[in-house]
Amino acid sequence: MIVRTPRRLHLGLIDPSAVFGRRFGSLGVALENGYEVKIVEGEAMEVIADEEDRKTIEFAVKRMNSAYETGVNYLIEVRKSIPRHVGLGSTTQLSLAIATGIARINNVKASIEELARILGRGKHSGAGIYSFAYGGFVIDGGVKNDIPPLIFREEFPPEWGFLLVIPELKPGLNEEEEKPIMAKVFGKTDVAMEISHRILLGLLPALKERNIKVFGEHLSAMQKLVGRHFSEFQSGEFREDVRLILEWLEKKTYGAGQSSWGPTVYGLIRKGDFQRLSAELSDYLREHGLRTRVELGIPRNRGAEIIGDSAFLERLIKSVGG
Repeated sequence: MIVRTPRRLHLGLIDPSAVFGRRFGSLGVALENGYEVKIVEGEAMEVIADEEDRKTIEFAVKRMNSAYETGVNYLIEVRKSIPRHVGLGSTTQLSLAIATGIARINNVKASIEELARILGRGKHSGAGIYSFAYGGFVIDGGVKNDIPPLIFREEFPPEWGFLLVIPELKPGLNEEEEKPIMAKVFGKTDVAMEISHRILLGLLPALKERNIKVFGEHLSAMQKLVGRHFSEFQSGEFREDVRLILEWLEKKTYGAGQSSWGPTVYGLIRKGDFQRLSAELSDYLREHGLRTRVELGIPRNRGAEIIGDSAFLERLIKSVGG
């Protein structure tokens, strides 16, 4: 079978201080072009993937076997991947792809929260879990002894998109590196309350009304507030090495921010403006000697897909015939 996942933009954590007993609370949006992984039963465990993806896959296979006795003999091939540690949710998407595929092969009935729990996901954020499951724009209700619950999910307007900028810079923190930070209680209560206010009476009404200008204004303001929570760990509201790019995005797009620990940054746009804006941005980046990848982030309003091998071949044959 083939499993195809989203990517996800992480739009921030609401309250690391847990003033009301629930820590964090996260926002995210699913994008197209995530992982594509082939999973079939085999005579031994064989993984065709880059080294870091391989470790994630082997870990997920062993966790599933420990929980459900699903065995470890699978041929798993990563055909398309998400760059690691750039802020696009690679570990959660790949882990859940493997767990979901193995569950389907073995007729294991398990919720996305149960699979995430087995894999050790969702300790700080549910944005990646619910982007995988449902796509669209998602908000979770914060961590309190378990996987954070999904409290809001909305279709993201298909005519909107993101100008994604993935600089060739130091990767964002991995899970081991962020552990000592996330174990601390930090963040400011007044900042968390302002973030919550902007989400409830700014971001969400604008999303419902499809008002990209107002949505973007609140998104930019909220991202700077989130940055205040983490300023002591990343030298300010955003990473210092992406500031020049963010300054351009703040002027030229409806709203801008940094996804997770970066270095990926983004600007909210209408998809039809991508070619013009990406050309302008390329000139700006060249002038400042910045090496980056610039992509159109296309919203994905559905979760991961599982396609049987025969169905996949049929679609391939049809596309070639067309």
